[in-house]
Amino acid sequence: MAPLGRFFLAPGLGPQRFFSYGTKILYQNSNTFQSKFFPSVQKVMLPPNSFQGKVAFITGGGTGLGRGMTSLLSSLGAHCVIASRKFDVLKATAEQISSQTGNKVHAIQCDVRDPDMVQNTVSELIRLAGHPDIVINNAAGNFISPTERLSPNAWKTITDIVLNGTAFVTLEIGKQLIRAQKGAAFLAITTIYAGTGSGFVVPSASAKAGVEALNKVPFSRLDPTGAFEKEMVNRIPCGRLGTVEELANLAAFLCSDYASWINGAVTEEQWDTIEGLIRKTKGS
Repeated sequence: MAPLGRFFLAPGLGPQRFFSYGTKILYQNSNTFQSKFFPSVQKVMLPPNSFQGKVAFITGGGTGLGRGMTSLLSSLGAHCVIASRKFDVLKATAEQISSQTGNKVHAIQCDVRDPDMVQNTVSELIRLAGHPDIVINNAAGNFISPTERLSPNAWKTITDIVLNGTAFVTLEIGKQLIRAQKGAAFLAITTIYAGTGSGFVVPSASAKAGVEALNKVPFSRLDPTGAFEKEMVNRIPCGRLGTVEELANLAAFLCSDYASWINGAVTEEQWDTIEGLIRKTKGS
């Protein structure tokens, strides 16, 4: 397949786990001694109108980090389209961000596990806003469980959302972009344990590893009880986790023209060369 656009890798970003509490705002424990020396910066990093004329598509855009990234991109001029399964939550988020930024945010109900629904969503995205310049695969699912207690359905539920959902969205939009002869920045939200593995979240770790093989980048969400957070925070030199605003700034930077030099795309000519080399090795 021809290159879909820009692909990003941000190794070693932040703590070993990034935590949240379901659809609630990310929990932040900043009570450590050293955290006072590293206060979070809440203001927008990029200049106004950095995404003017750009179309951004964000899955899982109704809550949490997806909502934070949508809000930031919209404030910088992007025409945002958000998708998730819960349309009432999605619609409320779209309306609120639209009223705050003055830029229209569209909401499309989509279950990324369903390839037909993804195909229809991408068609609606293009109809409403045009081909996207930014695609953020943020939709995810997770739960904590000992591996031996996992049922086949539990495994399938997580891998369908995280890995298959990301693949369905990336492939469908990618094919549409190739037909239109247009590039885009693809950002996938993953986690450090995708590379190391982690107990109690094996389906997520396995699926996220697959996502990184498809399209590499930053962080994920975990820990509904907060049991692991103190341990993780103690390992961080600055004594705190990144905030939604900080991560949204990072995502905006990676998807902006300021980061056009950060990529992992292979050109059509390079693919031809690679294919030729592979064919020469057959039977050897």
